[in-house]
Amino acid sequence: MRSTMLVKSHRIVHATPAALLIVLAACRPETAPRSIAEPALAADSTIATYNDVPALGSFGPDEALLGGATTVFRTDDEAFEQPAANLDAAGLAQHDAGDDAFGKVFVASTGLGPQFNNPACDGCHVLDGRGVLPAPGQPLESMLLRLSVQGTAGDGGPLGAPGFGGQLQTRGVPPVPAEASVDITLDVTRGRYGDGTPFELRRPRFALRNPHRPLPPGLLISPRVAPPVIGLGLLEAVPVATLERLADPNDRDGDGISGRINVVFDARNGLPGVGRFGVKANTASLFQQTAGAYNGDMGITTSLFPAENCEGNYPQCARKPAEVTDSVLRVNTFYSQTLAVPARRDLNDLTARLGQALFLVTGCASCHTTQLQTGTLAGVPAVSNQTIRPFTDLLIHDMGEGLADDRPDFRASGREWRTAPLWGIGLTKVINPDATFLHDGRARTLAEAILWHGGEAQRSREIFRLLPAHLRGAMLRFLETL
Repeated sequence: MRSTMLVKSHRIVHATPAALLIVLAACRPETAPRSIAEPALAADSTIATYNDVPALGSFGPDEALLGGATTVFRTDDEAFEQPAANLDAAGLAQHDAGDDAFGKVFVASTGLGPQFNNPACDGCHVLDGRGVLPAPGQPLESMLLRLSVQGTAGDGGPLGAPGFGGQLQTRGVPPVPAEASVDITLDVTRGRYGDGTPFELRRPRFALRNPHRPLPPGLLISPRVAPPVIGLGLLEAVPVATLERLADPNDRDGDGISGRINVVFDARNGLPGVGRFGVKANTASLFQQTAGAYNGDMGITTSLFPAENCEGNYPQCARKPAEVTDSVLRVNTFYSQTLAVPARRDLNDLTARLGQALFLVTGCASCHTTQLQTGTLAGVPAVSNQTIRPFTDLLIHDMGEGLADDRPDFRASGREWRTAPLWGIGLTKVINPDATFLHDGRARTLAEAILWHGGEAQRSREIFRLLPAHLRGAMLRFLETL
């Protein structure tokens, strides 16, 4: 009986075992294609020849435009710092003002602290790229720890830890001390690919030392490595209706993927909202995300979050007028909304094209949605009505026990995480050679990041693990072009 592959909203929702066997059996090194026209996949109703692979995803010139008209063609260590290519003069001036705000270094006299993690936005997001899991014994420079205890806060989110709040501040402005220091240990596990090649995975564990007050019982800790900040305005412009269409909480189509929307508290309008930012999609807008970073990361108050993050702990933490004005908050938000996405590279690389076919056939695109359409984002025409290729559905998914932090966040369980965008991932280590992957930076390489996938992604992970080395390499080569 002839099998079919169903395509829904650019998500591969079913691939027959026969199709996967064809990929595995027919793409051995000795049968790998020497040209686009040469057949490499045996005849089958799902994939007939290598030349049919474009049916699974466009390979035209627009495929390079990951960020639509905002896309820039840079591959150096400044690739993530570029303004959207389609900004007009007024937009570029506003972006530049936001760039200044993003880079401002605060001190005590300008509002820093009294407890904080970093004195500037770009202190964590260096060159607007990813942060690093520090080596044991080193301080947290571009990552932080979320804290909570069992229960639910008044806004429906995590209940902050008494005396510590929702985020650990590892620095203080004297005489106010840091909340605690952090010790990191690494648990190492070993495994093998299907061809016998060994691999090693590491899991970080975090312990708080010298806390400024006794730790509450049942403390929940969830680490966060600073993510890249490119393309965020485009993601904000994706209509809620699109996310509702992609969501499948009850797995009605039976593909094993049950993406859900995280319904959160939108602090700007005081109502429930659709979460799309943060590794658990726990924030509804970039305005709130920016104000939250000022407050939690730097101890800077705004009209949206007027209380110091250490309120009630020390006299210096008493409320005072907003330390950043709404106008500064708006231009800083506009900056992150209008950072460009670098173009995809090497579209004609045959290995990468094979890797893209494998990415689709093995089900990775069921969550890492290849193409979305933005709607209208008020005040940001550059990101409005664009065809984008972010490789995310912005939904939360059960990623298994291996990645679980056991810390609920609004409707996200301790096992659920938002699908991370993959655009720009191939330039991550160009921007920051020490950058590490996944929410806590445990993965040193993209292969390690894939091998940590579980839950809804376990089947795709196992297919990757069992692939011959040259096919694993093809999938990784594809990711390197993004």
